Amino acid sequence: MLVKDLIERLQDTNPNAEVHFSYNYGDHWHTQVAPTVESVEEGAVKYSNYHNMDKVVDTDDEDCYDEAGNYKEDVKSVVIIG
Repeated sequence: MLVKDLIERLQDTNPNAEVHFSYNYGDHWHTQVAPTVESVEEGAVKYSNYHNMDKVVDTDDEDCYDEAGNYKEDVKSVVIIG
């Protein structure tokens, strides 16, 4: 999903509603939990074979930058909702 898609979907919602995000808790019953959103920030991710999904990278780590100072090809700039 792109930020523009999120903005479009939020336009038809109650602006006074709380915002939560959901995920599978990983328990025996496959419970979907929904904690509140505490932050929205720009960050960076790269694919993790171990997790089979993107993981957040530390942008203070020089390993995520190429010689020109840009993110390496496998690092993406994203908006992180947490």
